[in-house]
Amino acid sequence: MYKILSINPGSTSTKIAIYEDEKLQSLHTIRHSSEDLADFRRIIDQYEFRKKIILKRLADDEVDLNELSAVVGRGGLMRPIESGVYEVNDKMIEDLKNGGEHASNLGALLAREIAEQIPRCRAFIVDPVTVDELQDVARISGLPQFPRRSTFHALNHKAIGRKYAMTIGTTYEKLNLVIVHLGGGISVAAHRLGRVIDTNQALDGFGPFSPERSGTMDAGALIRACFEGKYSLEEIQKMLVGRGGLVAHLGTNDVKEIAQRITNGDLHAKLILEAMAYNVAKEIAAMLAVLEGNTDAVILTGGIANNQFVVNYIKKMIAPLAHLVVYPGEDEMEALAMAGLRVLRGEEPKEY
Repeated sequence: MYKILSINPGSTSTKIAIYEDEKLQSLHTIRHSSEDLADFRRIIDQYEFRKKIILKRLADDEVDLNELSAVVGRGGLMRPIESGVYEVNDKMIEDLKNGGEHASNLGALLAREIAEQIPRCRAFIVDPVTVDELQDVARISGLPQFPRRSTFHALNHKAIGRKYAMTIGTTYEKLNLVIVHLGGGISVAAHRLGRVIDTNQALDGFGPFSPERSGTMDAGALIRACFEGKYSLEEIQKMLVGRGGLVAHLGTNDVKEIAQRITNGDLHAKLILEAMAYNVAKEIAAMLAVLEGNTDAVILTGGIANNQFVVNYIKKMIAPLAHLVVYPGEDEMEALAMAGLRVLRGEEPKEY
């Protein structure tokens, strides 16, 4: 039996879970107030604070750390890499410390910091957001200095692809899939035989707008806004990520609240939520073209996949084109643990 600790740092929380082989033993979401984090200039500076809180929670649960075989953290904004499980090393830590400001950058640091205290315990990360398996033609944009980048919800995409494959008695590497993560950000990717050959840049780039992100924009209008002097760089960045999408139109990123507004007769809210679903469906159709129509299924996942208004709108557009399956929510903690378990049982981890 292997005991595994999964760690998933978010902007205002840290999720931890203990698994014994495939069985979940405990799951906690530790919330961090703005006051807790106010003294840290950079996100990477929070790792000691978060480590102490994690260790306290485990002590309160009477977890014997010496029984841990692995600690698996969420992967962060590192250099582009292939999908897989990576053992945490010095180069990875260096890149994460100098990478962008994203809470997931803490995953590898926390995993190694805790694993190093435990005999024979190993530290891994799995499928970070910078997984890059794009086919060459998908990298080309209209300006050579701005190639298309692969930044998407790789961890959940890959985990859901494997889960679906198991339900139909095959493996992820034998399927062609379009997988859609519907969350605060939205990513739509073409998976061909186990590799993501195309995806929208879901962090701050193009694709459907989402609860918090503006998605594809009129580039000319955006450029003019940048140079009019009305907005600062930080304000423009917030318009694209954080205050874009549903937040910009409706003042909230809560799809449940918007659905209730629609039930109460708010026609503007209905139009905006339809527009988001419409843009998702258009992106799915583009990925179906990437796979040349040879697609085993379109899979909707993420928190918004619980919302029937959005799901039904997408189904209406996509059902004539492909078989559609819905896996509401996400289970990144399980995905982290199961990836670590595969390595402990003999799969060779990749070297960063």
